[in-house]
Amino acid sequence: MRTNSMRTGEWLPAMFNDIFDVCLPTKTHSTSPAINVMETEKGYQVELAAPGAKKEDFIVEINDEGNLMIKLETKNETKEENKEENKEMRYLRREFSYTKFEQTFELPEDVEKEKISAKVENGVLYIDIPKLVKEEAPKVSRQVEIS
Repeated sequence: MRTNSMRTGEWLPAMFNDIFDVCLPTKTHSTSPAINVMETEKGYQVELAAPGAKKEDFIVEINDEGNLMIKLETKNETKEENKEENKEMRYLRREFSYTKFEQTFELPEDVEKEKISAKVENGVLYIDIPKLVKEEAPKVSRQVEIS
């Protein structure tokens, strides 16, 4: 009787082939980045945690309906993927992935959409959404004529 581990005469590589050559289901990452939304007297602040993401990976825009859209698209790569294929090594399991995220926020009516700004620092996207400056109506004292 011949076992799978004796198939090639080299039991260790064959054992790993048996374990890792099975068709594993593709992992899907259904988690989305953590988001904080805060309000101050002067506006709103949004923080989106995306470790490893660069500013080029984000798109922040106001859509046709006036909503704030945040898009994140990244492809995690290893150093070997950027070079020629390494002939001495092959992947037995590969979990680096492509990430795509999109979130839409309905903006309150009291914001200045033209002055929204964003920046990325240390893996966090910061979006500053200023409120409209409410100008106080001039006080007019007068007597209203009764007709």
